[in-house]
Amino acid sequence: MNPVVAARAPHMEITNGTAPAKHSGDNPLRVLHVLNRLGTGGTELVVLKLVEGLNKEIFEHRFAALRGMDPAFNVTEVPGGTLLLDGKEDSGFEFLILRLARIMRAYRPHIVHSRNWGAIEAIPAARLARVPVAIHSEHGYELDMLAGLPPRRRIFRRAAYGMADTVFAVTRELRDFHARQAWVSAERIRVIYNGVDTQRFRPRPDQRIALRKRFGLPEKRFIIGTVGRTVTIKDHPTLLRAVESIVLKGIDAHALLVGSGPELERNQQIVKDSASLAGRVTFVGSCNEVPELLGAMDAFALTSISEGMSNTLLEAMATALPVVGTNVGGNPEVIIDGESGWLFQPRDSEALASRLMLLASDDDLRERSGASGRQRIIERFSVARMLNNYSDLYLELAARRGIKLQGQ
Repeated sequence: MNPVVAARAPHMEITNGTAPAKHSGDNPLRVLHVLNRLGTGGTELVVLKLVEGLNKEIFEHRFAALRGMDPAFNVTEVPGGTLLLDGKEDSGFEFLILRLARIMRAYRPHIVHSRNWGAIEAIPAARLARVPVAIHSEHGYELDMLAGLPPRRRIFRRAAYGMADTVFAVTRELRDFHARQAWVSAERIRVIYNGVDTQRFRPRPDQRIALRKRFGLPEKRFIIGTVGRTVTIKDHPTLLRAVESIVLKGIDAHALLVGSGPELERNQQIVKDSASLAGRVTFVGSCNEVPELLGAMDAFALTSISEGMSNTLLEAMATALPVVGTNVGGNPEVIIDGESGWLFQPRDSEALASRLMLLASDDDLRERSGASGRQRIIERFSVARMLNNYSDLYLELAARRGIKLQGQ
């Protein structure tokens, strides 16, 4: 079997084990980012921000997608346009480790950085290939993780964490969860928060009406929006039930759902089955105009059953939208309840509806909450802060392994 599947874009480079051109010295640092799949989720977004934002004179980046790419992923937007591996969804476990080790020996990265369970094989592969630095990070939850991990995953995670130079999570809550599951001290796992571009995501009050016209949205309705994959863990039905509830209580509301996924048809059927929601829900699907769509909203709701660090929550707060989110995962680390937003329990559509009714009836409250949320993002969750944290981590571990950049 050919160890590497052909890529889906002509500009992407695929290696089959032949060595790349040799670099002079140890500058730039070559970083291989390993993911389960290349897609449009939050983890991939963070990686793209790193590749775009880290100093290009210091860092060079490549991607390895162990189990293929999401058809919706636009590979032409990958900075650098280079993919070292695009595997099959049914790739075997041991075969992937050996295949990854071959790729690593060919590319000779200084740093391998794997993310989440689906890419954790990269850590033993990096040790087989004698890569100087191996990093693993945890970025979120899948629905089957909520009741705890099966023994095989717990044992392998513990072993992989021990092989890595460092492990980190994107929230304190996620750090504590994986420390418990892998039977390790939470002190061994760092925390690096995600960050958002506060210039790209900013308030656009003077453009709101024009943006609503552009996207075919009602001009005067109270628009409650959300952005995210339509998957079970995001629990969009709770948002739809909350909107239905406030409409029945006399609020002229409208829901705007941005994103696509396997639950899209189910959500659309909920709307078709509700007379109260008729003409009051817009499904946008996947869209690369998220800043503009956020600018058309009056409030943002995040109904996830569980979360790691929600990039869309950060983006909504940076846009100065009042936000209401579930009290799970990293959300309480971002939202100061009652100040920069509000928290409610998962699946509690009436609690969400109650908060949305209050926001719909109080312009000053929306403005104060939105301004407080944006200030919190600027102070704690900016993309500049995130990039500095990643850069410091990579350089720290490289120096620990004796890798010196030219000019040092």
